[in-house]
Parts: sequence; structure tokens; C-alpha cells
Amino acid sequence: MSHRIGIGYDIHRLVEGRKLFIGGIEIPYIKGLLGHSDGDALIHAVCDALLGALAQGDIGEHFPDTDPKYHNVASSELLKITADLVKSKGYSINNIDSVVIAQEPVLSPFKKQMREKIAQVLQIDSSCVNVKAKTNEGLGELGSRQAIACYAVAVIYEVK
Repeated sequence: MSHRIGIGYDIHRLVEGRKLFIGGIEIPYIKGLLGHSDGDALIHAVCDALLGALAQGDIGEHFPDTDPKYHNVASSELLKITADLVKSKGYSINNIDSVVIAQEPVLSPFKKQMREKIAQVLQIDSSCVNVKAKTNEGLGELGSRQAIACYAVAVIYEVK
């Protein structure tokens, strides 16, 4: 069985006047993530990890922020398209591991919902998706509540 691994990263600035979406769910908070789409940095990192595992470039190449059809789109839609690409190339998703780095809001109460939403979109069992939430211990832009960053790793395998 042929396995492939990809890594993804994304960071978005926190701004007033937007809803906060992380992992495909709305998180109650006073700010949201700035972006052409809904700004969901976790889903963007997962998309990049899957695209990396396929050696198919990055999220910006597939869903450019210059394309009006992606303006304010739910990032879960981008993840669905990415998952369909994985399948069309003859692969299945084995698992996703991810880290969300946010000083605020506290994300622990939402991790299970994020896992379930990502698994639902990818059509895999939620036991194959992991979401970790970390702070930046008050350091840098992440620690000063200016941004949220996410890392993701995806393992895919060839379907024979």
C-alpha cells in the first residue's frame, strides 16, 4: 500500500466585524479571521496538507483569493472539493492531525465538534481526525491575540 504525507499551515489576522470559524464551526468570539473566504485557518491548513500529500500545489492555486466565487465561501466547501480531488487521484484519507494556536478564545470546549465536522466533510470516521488547541504563551502576534495559526498533517493511501 502506498502512503503519502502532506503538511499544511495557515495564519489569519483577527479582526472585528467578522464571525470566527475554526474547523468548520462558528466559535463565539468578539473577532473573526480576515480572509477572502470565511477565513477558517484550520480547514485551510487541512486542505494544504491534503494537497501536499497529492503533490498538487497549495490552496491558493486551487482557490485563489482573486476569484470572486470564493468570496465569503464556507471553507468546508473548499475542503469538500479537496477531498473529492484526493478520491479522483485514487487515494483515500487515512488520518488528519492538527494544531490550532490561539491565545483566545479557549478552544478546548469545541475540539470534538471540530473533529466531527472535519470528519463529516472528508467522509471519514471522527477517530481519524485530531485537533489540538494551544496558546502561544503570550508571545508574538499569536500570543497578543492578533492572529490565529494552524498546522495540519494528512496521511493518504493509494486505493487499489
